[in-house]
Amino acid sequence: MKAVRLYAAGDLRVETVAAPGPPAPRTVTLRIMAAGICGSDLHNFRTGQWITRSPSIPGHELIGRVIAVGEGVDDFVIGDRVVADSRFWCGECPACMKGNCHLCSRLGFVGEVCDGGFAEEVNLPHRLIHALPHTLSDVAAVMVEPVTVALHAVNRLAVPRDCPVLIAGCGPIGGLAALVLSEHGHSDIRVADHNEERLKRVCDVTGAAAVTLDPSSAGAGISHAIEATGSPRALEQLLKAVEPGARISLVGIMHGRLDLDPNLLVEREISLIGCHAFQDELPSAIAFLETCDDRARRLADQEVPLDEVPEAYRRLIAGQATGLKTIVKP
Repeated sequence: MKAVRLYAAGDLRVETVAAPGPPAPRTVTLRIMAAGICGSDLHNFRTGQWITRSPSIPGHELIGRVIAVGEGVDDFVIGDRVVADSRFWCGECPACMKGNCHLCSRLGFVGEVCDGGFAEEVNLPHRLIHALPHTLSDVAAVMVEPVTVALHAVNRLAVPRDCPVLIAGCGPIGGLAALVLSEHGHSDIRVADHNEERLKRVCDVTGAAAVTLDPSSAGAGISHAIEATGSPRALEQLLKAVEPGARISLVGIMHGRLDLDPNLLVEREISLIGCHAFQDELPSAIAFLETCDDRARRLADQEVPLDEVPEAYRRLIAGQATGLKTIVKP
């Protein structure tokens, strides 16, 4: 079968490899229908930070059809359309025992600790698979995993409906967080991004207002914000833009370190809230996307075949996306 494989930082190849073979017990084989390119895929390609096996097939935002089931799998049948949970947790550490699998001490992800969706087929543990409703389009279904991350960030922020929210970054998570807030009835959503085309699309779909992170543009009264750029500079600007007592959800994968005077947080009582992956929001994300399938599809970017994935990485790293999600179609 054809697959995209990551060997090392900067070394991504499209190759012909053996199919995964019959599924082991409690495992299913999927024929990949679509997979999204995530910012973490690009980060790993650029830095090699999470390369734990080489080569590996990336792609943790995937949907597929079940084509084989292993022994002990009795709630999926051949032909079912499903989405994968991206998290690979141990189930035994203290965090997992408390139900916080996203904080597992040995947490890994599909496409890292096991092969992912940038291929024609993949074998995955049965516990990661969730059925998709027939009414949900493939394009919206590919966004289930990033919407789950966005939901987790919004849930952690706990913003009252009548409060303004400032979102730094209109990439997949920031843009989808704006969609979540919009669908939940928030009317004052402010978004900032250097990519003007992507910013305009998010504003058109969600009703958000385009601003910059400069306090004079972002406006007053901001007590809730989401940092979705991964830029320490953007976080520094957010800290200046928000009101005393503000809460900031940190969901972007950071490139670089922050030079921060902690007295700024102490004296202004600003809360920085880490948001890692997601907890138990995946079923809610599926239900959410059923209610706004059309709006989600309007946020999609290009669809590319496996052969064009390396070029898609280059385009995305260069900041040339006009939508939120580039979708790989094997």
